Amino acid sequence: MVSQITRGIKISVLTSFEGTYFKNYKVHFAFSYEVTIENHSKDSVQLTSRHWEIHDALNDIETVDGDGVIGKKPVLKPGELHTYSSGCLLASPYGAMKGYFNMINFTTAKTFKVLIPSFKLSAPFALN
Repeated sequence: MVSQITRGIKISVLTSFEGTYFKNYKVHFAFSYEVTIENHSKDSVQLTSRHWEIHDALNDIETVDGDGVIGKKPVLKPGELHTYSSGCLLASPYGAMKGYFNMINFTTAKTFKVLIPSFKLSAPFALN
């Protein structure tokens, strides 16, 4: 698990290899990840959007931007947390993801970015 705190918001990520799949006549490697967002600040905040950079060992980079996470824009009061799960397919058994969440602080009405730490995606059979 990797974790990082930005402006009182802690992001933790846990990953898992799910298996290989064929899609468009190619083998793909499926990974899941669980993200936990914890509000350690003194203000209520809301996640409004996300930005991901998904890298694989073949040097392909996919950028994903969107509203909320899994169709939700969670509001976190001080001390609260929100956990969600998602996944991705890579063309190789190795990769990494990183990004950020755009959030709004309800006390100051200002928006800010919360960094998502870089985390590795690796199929256990491919490790030496």
